[in-house]
Amino acid sequence: MKRLRVMVVDDHPMWRDAVARDLGEAGYEVVAATGEGRQALRVAAAVRPDVVVLDLRLPDLPGVEVARGLATCAPPPRVLVLSASGEQEDVLEAVKAGASGYLLKSASRQDFLEAVARTAEGEPVFTPGLAGLVLGEYRRLAARPGADDGGPRLTERETEVLRLVAKGLSYKQIAERLVLSHRTVQNHVQNVLSKLQLHNRVELVRYAIERGLDEG
Repeated sequence: MKRLRVMVVDDHPMWRDAVARDLGEAGYEVVAATGEGRQALRVAAAVRPDVVVLDLRLPDLPGVEVARGLATCAPPPRVLVLSASGEQEDVLEAVKAGASGYLLKSASRQDFLEAVARTAEGEPVFTPGLAGLVLGEYRRLAARPGADDGGPRLTERETEVLRLVAKGLSYKQIAERLVLSHRTVQNHVQNVLSKLQLHNRVELVRYAIERGLDEG
């Protein structure tokens, strides 16, 4: 199996080295580690990581700008923000800039390593307290006049899978809940993405939340 390629962007050398060491010990391939935003964009284009672990506080370029820049890479890496800030504005700006997940630096080593793996699979990953901020914002946007209530018809099973995705469950957890194989769950998610003309699980979660599917 191909090793997951990860790049670390953080301006604190000791923290950056510790994160890179934890990733390496867990079997990930750390392809680069840098403390500057502009350098991160140049290096990412060259080494093509699968996941970028990104701090928001960088000396030369805001982390959200780095996230936007990473989205233009071919192919674009998944972005997991690892930040000391749990401020609502920081979380929402990071998500709007294209981050797949947002984890506080107070997270445990195991939660962090699992978040990297889930981010690589395209799953939205958030520190539990922060997920509520994102869900609340999506609901607020959905409540605005003119929000679209229509949509393609999904099967009962696809709707069930979509509801669990919106609640933040991983593929493995969904498979266990519905007594399905991991591959079957992935196929259902891909079918839903295709039907809804969405690109990733972050967009899928937003679609589900806008329709209240996470509340069932």
